[in-house]
Amino acid sequence: MASFKEHIDFNNLPRHIAVIMDGNGRWAKKKGAMRIFGHRNAVQAVRDVTECCGELGVKYLTLYAFSTENWNRPKEEVDGLMELLVNTLKQEIGTLTENQVKLMTIGDTSHLPADCQRNLQWAINETRNNSGLTLNLALSYSGRWEIMKAVKQLVADAKAGKIEEKDINEQVFENYLQTSGIPDPELLIRTSGELRISNFLLWQIAYTELFITPTLWPDFRKEHLYEAIWSYQQRERRFGKTSEQLNPVSR
Repeated sequence: MASFKEHIDFNNLPRHIAVIMDGNGRWAKKKGAMRIFGHRNAVQAVRDVTECCGELGVKYLTLYAFSTENWNRPKEEVDGLMELLVNTLKQEIGTLTENQVKLMTIGDTSHLPADCQRNLQWAINETRNNSGLTLNLALSYSGRWEIMKAVKQLVADAKAGKIEEKDINEQVFENYLQTSGIPDPELLIRTSGELRISNFLLWQIAYTELFITPTLWPDFRKEHLYEAIWSYQQRERRFGKTSEQLNPVSR
């Protein structure tokens, strides 16, 4: 069977792909295992997608790794996830550097355990000069938290006289977001078939194309990513305009 990769237009790749990595728990349950087993087996999906984006020439990949709401999960699962994060960073740093992947984070990482914060900062420092794909991990992140944080800082700057109300617009506001300097995602992938956004990049995905797949995240591989990109390329991105405006008929 032919790969979707054969049909991809490499001149029309999304610069930024975001992924809601969902289904680890259900994957583990199907195998009669604890949820953390699903999280551990999801590392290969992260490897595949990161490697594939780098190979294709995608510039930014944002993975929804841990939401602020995830802190409400059972303690043993949260502890296991934090330990998995530390171990994965240590194991993958060589591969990230070899492939020129630059690591970044968005979210309130001050809530992470101290060893996680240290290892995360270490990995960021080790890869800061890499010039390939930017891998952006959303950790202890939520879209509403990000917007509220931006609003508070904007208000504080206005009170301090650093900015005037008449100068505030969308472009200025975006400078206060966690993703400042990163283009909005053109493609958002959600695995496991769930049809919701789950408080992810609420400002940034205003015109993002969505691709929902029933595949559980631990089973997600390069071919699934090729399919998502191919699907994205079949769509007409109008940004509020009509088809006729985008493709005027010559007279």
